[in-house]
Parts: sequence; structure tokens; C-alpha cells
Amino acid sequence: MNGLFEQYGYFLLFFGLFAESLALPFPGELAMALSGHMAYLGKSDLLLAMLYSFLGATIGTMLTYALGRKLGRPFFETYGKYVFLSRERIDKLADWFGKYGSKLLLVSYFVPGLRHFTGYVSGIMRIRLGTFLLFNHISAFVWVIAYVTIGRIFGKQLDHLLHMISAYSWRAAVCIAVGIAIILTVKSYRAKLLKKKALLAVSPDNGVR
Repeated sequence: MNGLFEQYGYFLLFFGLFAESLALPFPGELAMALSGHMAYLGKSDLLLAMLYSFLGATIGTMLTYALGRKLGRPFFETYGKYVFLSRERIDKLADWFGKYGSKLLLVSYFVPGLRHFTGYVSGIMRIRLGTFLLFNHISAFVWVIAYVTIGRIFGKQLDHLLHMISAYSWRAAVCIAVGIAIILTVKSYRAKLLKKKALLAVSPDNGVR
């Protein structure tokens, strides 16, 4: 990866993360961390590394969203295997979206095996474009900044740190998802409670005779 980055620079980040967003194999986190490491060594610009990474990731997911929306579920149930998107995986991700809603996109980039397919499935499920762009881009923005900055800050300790991240990042993502689910549940319960109180307040049986 060091050799590739020195040879192709920012284009490696853009096209690599673009390809990863299409569910093609590419070590996105490693590439971004190495770009931050190169910035630490003075061989690259930190902000440009973040910009190219962000553009590659988000343009890729926008393309997969458009493909999912245009081609629909029957197409991907037949041909999705060529991008590792099986019928079972579509069902699983659809269940997750049904359980957590479109806010699942906020943590999608931090969950290995999820970010590669959220664009396709979001399009298949016809999640509103504005919602998809907002949540997807927020997640990509935080993800890119986190990994490029990690490479920049930790320098020589990068190898050990990447091992730690790969071992525990999914646990952090699960905690975030659970937190979002709790917040949504509490909000839903409060909304139902307020609605019930409002109905009781206007009920004819509740008046003074």
C-alpha cells in the first residue's frame, strides 16, 4: 500500500474508495490511514487526502443508490452475486433498515460489510434521496476524518493501532446503533404519550357535566 500510494497518490484514494463503495475489494481504512501517515512524514497533504477519500466514497455510494433505485430488487436478486450482494444479504439489510430506519446510515461506514451495500439497498428500498444523501455523507465525513487523522497522529504506531481498530470498531458501531435505537424508542413513546393525553383532553367524557 505504501508503494501504491507513493506511485499513484490521491488517485489511489479516490478510485480505491470508489471501488470499495461498489462492493469491490479494497482496504479503505488502511489506505486512508496510510495517507495520514504520509502526511505525518510530509509526503502528502492531509486535507487533500481527506477530500479525495470523501469524494471517492460518497460518489461510489451515490452511484450504487441510483443503481438500486433504477434496477430494483429483482435485478439484484438475480445478478447481485457478482458484487457479493446475495438475496440473503438483501433480506438481512432490509430487516436492519426496517428495525433502525434510515438512521442506520449514520454508522454504516464504520461497520465492515455494511457500507459496501447500503447504497444498493437504500436505492432498492427507495429511501428518500435527501435523507440518504444527508445521513450517508455525514457518516462518510466522520469516517474519512477519523481514519486519515489516525494515520497522521499516531505515525509509527499505525500498524498496532489498525489492528486494534479492526478488532473493536464493530463493537463501537453496535453501541452507537443501540444508542440510536434507544433514543428513537424513547421519542416514539413520548409522542404516543403526548397524543394519548391530547385525546383525553378533548374527549367528550372528560368534560364537566
